[in-house]
Amino acid sequence: MKKTLLAVAALCALTSGAALAQSESPWMVRVRAVHLDSANKDSTGLGLAINNKTIPEVDISYFFSPNFAAELVLTVPQKHDVNSSVAGYLGTLKHLPPSLLAQYHFTQFQGFKPYVGAGVNYTRFSSVKLLGGAADVKRNSWGGALQVGVDIPLNKQWSLNVDVKKLYIGTDVSVGGVNAGSFKVDPVLVGVGLGYRF
Repeated sequence: MKKTLLAVAALCALTSGAALAQSESPWMVRVRAVHLDSANKDSTGLGLAINNKTIPEVDISYFFSPNFAAELVLTVPQKHDVNSSVAGYLGTLKHLPPSLLAQYHFTQFQGFKPYVGAGVNYTRFSSVKLLGGAADVKRNSWGGALQVGVDIPLNKQWSLNVDVKKLYIGTDVSVGGVNAGSFKVDPVLVGVGLGYRF
């Protein structure tokens, strides 16, 4: 146990030292406008789909070193129309999809800083109003998250950001209390915004 604690303490000291050794602050905040494009795959036979839309997004990143960072991606609950290719308009629901990603930032380029990321997404479905209450969905979803993006520095603090993420979001659908199958949203999110390094 003592050896484990010493190893954890040494790792924390090394990462903290690396962050402090940077000329920049380890904290970065980005604000983006993101277009959500859903894959709309389901096994219910109803041809379910939610509408695509543009949503606001805020993320907070902490750089453990110039190359390695963790990013928490946040937004507000998003309302979607749910339609069926068989039955037409079914109603609405909301989803809140925060994600946590580990990133690698490439620092060898001049004038731009590309990065890749991978992590986990948790989605909470709420305010489900489908078929007047006759249909419902499972409220919680866990899945993977993949990311590629680039920061283009404008000055020491500000940067232009372009970011693409693939989230794996799915839920079970029930009609009249009977499981009807699964519905996968699995959206691609393309975002453009600004970043600020403290």
